[in-house]
Amino acid sequence: MAETPDVPYEQARDELIAIVQKLETGGTSLDEALALWERGEQLAGICQQWLDGARERLAKASGQADSDQEAESEEM
Repeated sequence: MAETPDVPYEQARDELIAIVQKLETGGTSLDEALALWERGEQLAGICQQWLDGARERLAKASGQADSDQEAESEEM
């Protein structure tokens, strides 16, 4: 599994939302808009890492649950 990001998911998501809102309202210089966009891309990647990790954990848990159910069925 990939390394867990340093930034918590909720913090990355909230910062990304703020960046999107700032970009949508405009009023920033080109340099500032580009810097915000780049940070947004980083944050989106962090959020994706968290979501991929959660999906992997759920798949493992679901696979474990399926294995447990099969073992119980075989015992009956």
